[in-house]
Amino acid sequence: MDTLLAANSLAEYLQTNGVPFCGCLLDESTAMIVAAVVHVALVGAWFGLPAGLFIWAERKVSARIQDRLGPTRTGGKFGWLQSLADGIKLIQKEDLVPKDADGLMFRLAPYIVVVASFVAYIALPFSDGWAAMTLDVGLFLTLAVLSLEVLGVILAGYSSGSKWALFGAMREGAQMVSYEIPMAICALCPIVTAGTLNLNEVALLQSGGAWNWNILHPFNFFAFFVYFTCATASCKRAPFDLAEAESELVAGFLTEYSGFRWSLFFLAEYASMFLVSALAVVLFLGGWDDGLGIIAAIKTAFPDGFGNFIANVIGLKVFLIKSSILVCVQIWVRWTLPRLRIDQVMTTCLKYLIPISCFLFAGTVAYPLVLVTMSGRTSIIGAPAGERLVQPGVTRRTVRLTPPASSPAVAKVSAASAEGSQP
Repeated sequence: MDTLLAANSLAEYLQTNGVPFCGCLLDESTAMIVAAVVHVALVGAWFGLPAGLFIWAERKVSARIQDRLGPTRTGGKFGWLQSLADGIKLIQKEDLVPKDADGLMFRLAPYIVVVASFVAYIALPFSDGWAAMTLDVGLFLTLAVLSLEVLGVILAGYSSGSKWALFGAMREGAQMVSYEIPMAICALCPIVTAGTLNLNEVALLQSGGAWNWNILHPFNFFAFFVYFTCATASCKRAPFDLAEAESELVAGFLTEYSGFRWSLFFLAEYASMFLVSALAVVLFLGGWDDGLGIIAAIKTAFPDGFGNFIANVIGLKVFLIKSSILVCVQIWVRWTLPRLRIDQVMTTCLKYLIPISCFLFAGTVAYPLVLVTMSGRTSIIGAPAGERLVQPGVTRRTVRLTPPASSPAVAKVSAASAEGSQP
């Protein structure tokens, strides 16, 4: 499989131009290591940024819903530094390990959850080509790595030595594993429409205007809402927060955790909220496309240089705004709807969402076949997906399965075929 590391461009720069403000050239291996460290640091910085922002947003949104003010003093009128203050408070708390707990697994569980959420960011494109790693199977990598979070949850509950933590872990494990199935099936619906698993290409195929977005596809429209529902459940958010049902299980698998390790679980939760929302934006809502064709026009007018960079910066802002709106919807739902019972949660998934997602996937596959039979087109709104890839200034490599008709190889094969066909 051909993979393209975004660090290659930085590594090549360090080899040819040297380190900025220093000028010393680096060899190939050293340049790749430096580039990898820089990209991991950037992803790591962004990994913690949404958590702090949306923890503050959750406090303010929930306060407004409940007719309160929320944070108003920490960091100014709007309490901008409330998340930082919470982090400092949690770090200063004593790190306790229960006497009956398995110390190694108890300490390891929160890091597994954080790493699973962190690694899933690697294949996420924030703008055209702005990803730590662009893979031909980017969607599968993201979903597969994100699903490893359930291992940390089960390990946390099992190693705590508490029946409440164990019950909460089993509930959460059953819920996360169940809801990952319809979520993945619905995520494949726009993949079928686009014809590629590369998340960067999926977003590029929706560029040029809102009429090209996958959500306007009749089956993808409903797949988006099923995906978003399942993604909310996979992030342990209300009304699916059974693992943290205070009236039943104290705090679920988190009951015995305190201080810094307790904060790691919530760091991963808010990071996962942004991740699944950003994935929905890439798959259904045009990615970094503004919907008006402005970014595509800038890329067409200025395919190289500073103009292309400005278009990517605008696309990054559009992408972050779309993803943040979906995160705010998850926060809004949490403080609006009541918590479901465990039997209602599992019935909703197994009896309704899985059959609906299978029907939507089958409809997405059959839709272009039926449409081309009836009208000769594969799309009603906008151009077919294969004709609207906006990526000027990039020379794409094409692989010919057969050589041109005028080549000597074809002439020899044709002559041999003609001789073989004679009686």
